[in-house]
Amino acid sequence: MTTVNGAEKPLSLGPNYRKVWASAGASNLADGIFMVALPLIAIQLTTSPALVAGVAIAGRLPWLVFVLIAGALADRFDRRITMRNVETLRVVVLSCLLALAVIDHLSLPVLYVAAFVLGIGETLFDTAAQSIMPNLVPRELLSRANGRLYAVEIAMNQFVGPPLGGFLVAASVPLALAGSVIGYVLAALGLAMLVGTFKADSDGPKQSMVGDIKEGLAFLWGTRVLRTLAMMVAIFNLTTGAVFAILVLYVVAPGPMGLDEVGFGVLMTGFAAGAIIGSFLEESVERRIGRSNVLFLTVLSSALVMFIPVATSHVVPVFASLMITGGMGMMWNIITVSLRQRITPDRLLGRVNAGYRLFAWGTMPIGALLGGLIAEAFGVVAVFFAAGVASFSMLAFRRNLTDDAIDAAEIPADAAAA
Repeated sequence: MTTVNGAEKPLSLGPNYRKVWASAGASNLADGIFMVALPLIAIQLTTSPALVAGVAIAGRLPWLVFVLIAGALADRFDRRITMRNVETLRVVVLSCLLALAVIDHLSLPVLYVAAFVLGIGETLFDTAAQSIMPNLVPRELLSRANGRLYAVEIAMNQFVGPPLGGFLVAASVPLALAGSVIGYVLAALGLAMLVGTFKADSDGPKQSMVGDIKEGLAFLWGTRVLRTLAMMVAIFNLTTGAVFAILVLYVVAPGPMGLDEVGFGVLMTGFAAGAIIGSFLEESVERRIGRSNVLFLTVLSSALVMFIPVATSHVVPVFASLMITGGMGMMWNIITVSLRQRITPDRLLGRVNAGYRLFAWGTMPIGALLGGLIAEAFGVVAVFFAAGVASFSMLAFRRNLTDDAIDAAEIPADAAAA
């Protein structure tokens, strides 16, 4: 709080934060359109579950093979410039896809290459974006800033973007790709307007890239709370990676739900609606029951809802399951991202974020591969059952992640900031 004319007012998130917030909205609207367009284009080219899942695998593979390099680069270069350059790369790649769509020369190999290149850009952008936040707002406002940022990201990425993408693909594939290009252009312009420099301070001699990466991983693995969270999120995203890789086959006719392309986009808003609600409830829920309880409530609910599509393909319970997953997942993200930002020194934040996300996102292509193979062998419904069973294993970490353990992990960083 700040005092103005004797009255207390909430601390402002600042103009730079608002520019990042607006850019994130434009960028995630483009992501949301493209996220729906890509699998819908893929199922026009093949009916093989494994080949459709290959698009998700190609997009997530950079989180397994490139993310540690992205983290080292986030700590070496100005994070704002990295984010702006990635948006420019996205414009170029999507413009190439747009040109190929216009002349009807899209193919699965082209989609795989585009997804992989955009995935590399995503590792660079997201690592820099999570690492820039402590330079934009005071430490005590990180949870609020992350919550508001995630709210606009989810609203655009999964609430507005997917149904819009479904409508655009139904009308014209080139039109959908053009919509994404426009969003990325607006995001690049917004990031160019940020004032100041956002390069991490270095307090030691320069190391090799390998040395930088090792230092970040050593901090992550040496901090018990972060290590536990990394292992848990690896399992969580392995299961969700499997489910979302084949979800289009479950939802769109002739799949069990029997919806069309527009229906698929609308259904995906359930996840987004839950996430938006979760972003605004997180602070009050955290105060009432504690961070540890929120995290394990997320684990339990996410495991249980995986079984809903096994029991029924009716749109209402499936939509509700996506809402629950989105809401609890958002609370998990706000708590864990803010915690990493508080615990980790700024000079290491890019590398620690990247190491953590190697676990978080690196398991997604593995999950997508497993989802495709399970669906190919046993049908798409079997993927939900396997994911639900695997999700329950995360409850084994309960005793390592108490509120006391979380508070203790923050003490060294609080002392350094004092």
